[in-house]
Amino acid sequence: MLERIRIVLIGTSHPGNIGAAARAMHNMGLGDLALVAPRCEPLTSESISRASGADHIVHAAKVVETLDEAVADCTLAVGASARSRTLPWPMITPRELGERLPRELAGSESRVALVFGREDSGLSNAELQRCHAHVHIPTNPDFSSLNLAAAVQVLAYECRLASLSAEREPRETDDETLQPLASHEELERYFAHLERTLVAIGFHDPAMPRQLMARLRRFTLRARPERMELNILRGMLTATEKCAEPHPAGAAKGRQNQTGQRSDEEV
Repeated sequence: MLERIRIVLIGTSHPGNIGAAARAMHNMGLGDLALVAPRCEPLTSESISRASGADHIVHAAKVVETLDEAVADCTLAVGASARSRTLPWPMITPRELGERLPRELAGSESRVALVFGREDSGLSNAELQRCHAHVHIPTNPDFSSLNLAAAVQVLAYECRLASLSAEREPRETDDETLQPLASHEELERYFAHLERTLVAIGFHDPAMPRQLMARLRRFTLRARPERMELNILRGMLTATEKCAEPHPAGAAKGRQNQTGQRSDEEV
C-alpha cells in the first residue's frame, strides 16, 4: 500500500527541506517523491546530509513543472492546507486520511498523492482545487507554523499506521471496489471538455466565470467517479456538442436556464 502513495512538494525553496522530507518518508516506508518546479537545486550536499541515509529518495525524485504532471496517474490527491478558503473544499484530519487509505488503495491501479505547498505561502487556490480533499494538521493555534518536513512526517506516520492496520485486518473487496477510479489526468480532460461544452451551449461565459467551474470541479471530485462513469459523461458532452448551435463568446451573459435562474454570473 505504501508503495502507491506519492509525496508531492511544490515550489520548495530550500534543499535541506527536500532532504528532511525524504528522511521523514523513509522512516515511515514511503519512497515515491515528486518535486514540482522547485525553487532550489534539489540534489545538493545539504539535501543529501539532511536525508540522513534516505538520499536514494532524493536521487530518484521525479522533477516536473506542474502539479498536473506530478499527479497525472493518481486517483486521489489530497492537499495539505492550513488556511480556510473562500470556496470550502472537503476537509479531513490526518487520522481521517489514514482511515480512508486502505479503501482508496484497494484497486491495483489506485494511486494517492499527498501534496504540500511552498514553505512561505503553501498551496495556491488553483492547486488546492485540483485536489479531491484538503488535510489540515490541528496544530496549536497560537503557534501553528509547521516545518515542511514535520508536516510530511505527520501524514507519513498516519499512512504507516493505516498500512499496518490493513495488514492486521485485511478488508474484503467487492466488485464495486475493484472498478478503477478516474485518474487526475482523465479528470482534467473531462473538466476541459465540460467547460468547452458549457460555452458551446451558451450556459457559461468565460469572461464572467465567477465560481461556476470551481463549483463543478468540487462537485465532481467529491463524487469520485469511476473511469467508466467519466467516459459516459464525456460521451454525453460529445453528443451535446453535436446538437448545440454555436454560441459566440459572452452569449451566456444574462441567459436563463430552464429553472428560470441566471447562469454562471450568479453561481
